[in-house]
Amino acid sequence: MLQPRRLRTFLFLIPILLCIELTPSSVFAQQDDEVVRVNTDLVVLNITVTDKSGQYVPGLKLSDFKILEDGHEVSPELISSFNVYESPFASVVLLDTSGSMEARLTLARSAAIRFLDGLRIEDVAAVYKFDSKVEQVQEFSGGRDLAPMAFGLQAKGMTRLNDAIVDAARVLADRQEKRKAIVILSDGLDTMSKASSDKALESALTVGASIYAVDMSATEGSGFRDRQSGAILKSFAEKSGGRFVATPGGPALRDAFASIADELGHQYTVAYRPLNRARDGKWRKLDVKVSRDDLIVRTRKAYRAQKG
Repeated sequence: MLQPRRLRTFLFLIPILLCIELTPSSVFAQQDDEVVRVNTDLVVLNITVTDKSGQYVPGLKLSDFKILEDGHEVSPELISSFNVYESPFASVVLLDTSGSMEARLTLARSAAIRFLDGLRIEDVAAVYKFDSKVEQVQEFSGGRDLAPMAFGLQAKGMTRLNDAIVDAARVLADRQEKRKAIVILSDGLDTMSKASSDKALESALTVGASIYAVDMSATEGSGFRDRQSGAILKSFAEKSGGRFVATPGGPALRDAFASIADELGHQYTVAYRPLNRARDGKWRKLDVKVSRDDLIVRTRKAYRAQKG
């Protein structure tokens, strides 16, 4: 017989399990009035290229890349810029401070500090915390110190992960940097957001932000709840062209955040004019290939055309 508390936990997990696969078809079905919008006629792709051992591959030229929009190759004359590493990026760090993070909050702060330490001079980052509400801890800054407010945070309340991602996408939409990232440190299970997981992913894709997710639930074994947490965070990362990190905690957790900052400093950025110029608000699928078969490419899977 399930105890009342366990029964409530099981019941709230049911809808999560039903929608855990964030498929393109479900993401692209969102209503127009729910979309975070950006005003640009260019499609910007931030591309990470590694070898099979995970090492970044430098020295690639534009001619080494093939960009496909809805299966059709983008011709060189449509490409307006190609940058190697130099362009700055803006990022939002989302720090889970819900009640389930109580034993992990000190580690989470350490990880955020390591991430800020790894930023370059030209990069900026903001820090938000989320539990039963989403709040700014630190505005966009090139500073490398975590705001004093962060050291007084306490773990409490529910988890508004999806709403936090939507809010991060909104503030990134106003940034001028071409490269954008949302960095999540969470145990992953949303318990009270107004936004769905589909809406959260769509918001990140719309502003061209890659999601980097570090799974804090991995610090305490691999139970059922932990596996679902990891699956949600992994789906966000893979579909946005970011990276999912499952870490046992401790130094490995701090190192994971430092490696994310390092990765953001080792990306290729391509901006191009869309093949399909129709302003119909529809999604276009994206794929990027490189000239060498032994390399691994990560970037976002889609962009949404402007409407009107």
